Amino acid sequence: MEKRQIALAVGAHPDDVEIICSGTMALLSEAGWELHIATLSLGDYGSDECSPQEIRKIRRAEAEKACERLDASYHYVGLHDFGIFHDDRTNRMVTALLRNVNPEIVITHPPVDYMTDHEITSRLVRNACFYAAVPNFDTLSLSPVERIAGVPWLYYAHPIEGTDLFGEPVVPAFYVDITDLIERKAELLACHSSQREWLRAHHGMDEYLEIMRRWAAEQGEGASEAAGRTIQYAEAFRQHRGHAYPKENFLSRILGDRVIPNE
Repeated sequence: MEKRQIALAVGAHPDDVEIICSGTMALLSEAGWELHIATLSLGDYGSDECSPQEIRKIRRAEAEKACERLDASYHYVGLHDFGIFHDDRTNRMVTALLRNVNPEIVITHPPVDYMTDHEITSRLVRNACFYAAVPNFDTLSLSPVERIAGVPWLYYAHPIEGTDLFGEPVVPAFYVDITDLIERKAELLACHSSQREWLRAHHGMDEYLEIMRRWAAEQGEGASEAAGRTIQYAEAFRQHRGHAYPKENFLSRILGDRVIPNE
């Protein structure tokens, strides 16, 4: 039996992947790909009412529920909110994740985002994509294999609100049309029900799902301009094309006209 192709999306916290790239992951599932979603933490500080131990259990259950609905496998790397650091042990932990899943495509946070948990996750995943193919890099018995076959395709999702640390727009390299999947994306995000009250209390945000739709619509406007036709909802990405990383836009090959270059 031929091995299925594998895509891995890595977020800092539960619900990150649903917000930034779950539409694209759903399209990969429709194309026959095996899906994996990982979070470095369990969102243990994301509550005004529950203790860290209580909210960890709640948010893990929410993440697993969303993955079940997406037909994806869930992985928890083992860290805590605000405790995601670029250090030796954490690099080995995230590299072990890459070796255990062995993906061809990896999607994660952008290198610059509104909080450092996201930014450090991006750096750790970038490193792991490179390190996982190096047999002498020991992953502390967290992985049964010493290496993966090669560096996978690495994609960065769009930053929250589409801006860098200074409020300047970040220009995507391409968009993925998810117009017909917006309700599926909302269904997956709705699995993370604990976060609606948290975001309202801490960020001054309400209408959790409507915020997601608004951000997807903004990316749809950019996709419409790039495509010269109306695209209601989209997700935006940039591809890591540094030395040793694959240069071809593999998502374009898989998803065809769904992918709109931002030329």
